[in-house]
Amino acid sequence: MSEQTTATSLSELKNLVAGTPAAGEAQAPREPKKDQFGRAYATGRRKDAVARVWVKPGKGTVEINGKPASRYFARPVLRMLIAQPFLVADRYQQFDVYCTVNGGGLSGQAGAVRHGISRALTNFEPGLRPILKKAGFLTRDPRVVERKKYGKAKARRSFQFSKR
Repeated sequence: MSEQTTATSLSELKNLVAGTPAAGEAQAPREPKKDQFGRAYATGRRKDAVARVWVKPGKGTVEINGKPASRYFARPVLRMLIAQPFLVADRYQQFDVYCTVNGGGLSGQAGAVRHGISRALTNFEPGLRPILKKAGFLTRDPRVVERKKYGKAKARRSFQFSKR
């Protein structure tokens, strides 16, 4: 049988729980997660798109499915979207990005790449996590297309009503 001790005050309770870090205490710094080639990996998701992203120090080249980002994402808005994590973290043109992305449309794929880049940057450099978290880049956007219901033309659209 294990011996039970009861704490009669908060200070005694604090002594009982010694060893577990309190909410106000600083935890040990996270270790960078890199593979044998010095790359950090992360998976990004948005809508139906899934992006597998590798980040390593370099000149700032971004390659998506074997194509440069300027060719894969022709619209400037989508290229700006994938550059946001680097701009917020003040690491623009310092990392090479290689990623494969599939599923969804171009907008969802760009969001998945941005999510993957943000997560890979935190794996490479854990000190960037608070900055990227505050900007909202580490949160996976949960919005997905609503399914079609029976008796409806689309998810919510009813068939056209006709009196006669």
